[in-house]
Amino acid sequence: MMRLATALPFCHLRALEPADVDILYLWENDPEVWRVSGTTAPLSYQRIAQFVEEQSYDLYATKQMRLIIECEGKAVGTLDIVEFDPQHLRFGIGILIYAPEARRRGYAHAAIDAIADYARNTLALKQIWASVAADNTASIALFEGCGFTRCGTRTSWLRRADGYIDQHEYQLLL
Repeated sequence: MMRLATALPFCHLRALEPADVDILYLWENDPEVWRVSGTTAPLSYQRIAQFVEEQSYDLYATKQMRLIIECEGKAVGTLDIVEFDPQHLRFGIGILIYAPEARRRGYAHAAIDAIADYARNTLALKQIWASVAADNTASIALFEGCGFTRCGTRTSWLRRADGYIDQHEYQLLL
């Protein structure tokens, strides 16, 4: 099992466990989450259980990894590693702190600090990147607060009910 320590006491990143299927089913099927995840249809319980069962923690083989952000013994969110690129020594991340009462408590910041430490010291990577919708002010503040710099903007990139919005690209050089 992979456990990455964070700066917050009683808070860490860990591998998916079979017991996480129920909570992932809730989170993945919440249309509020879809707005930032790009999901457009519900996922079955069976599909999520299969994903958890088949989750490989061989980043070099799968190029992706989902970790649970656990604080004080409770799963509060997920951190996804995406598009791992061993040639260029980088990966992207996406982060979710699900419950509104768990937000703005430092959990996401601690998770990003832990994954940056893992990327730097275990994988010897050069950078981490993230894509953030221009209207997601909380995520913009989070990534900038973690030392990420805005390196570009994709104009009219994301479709919303009332039109298109920009997407900002961020990177953290390690």
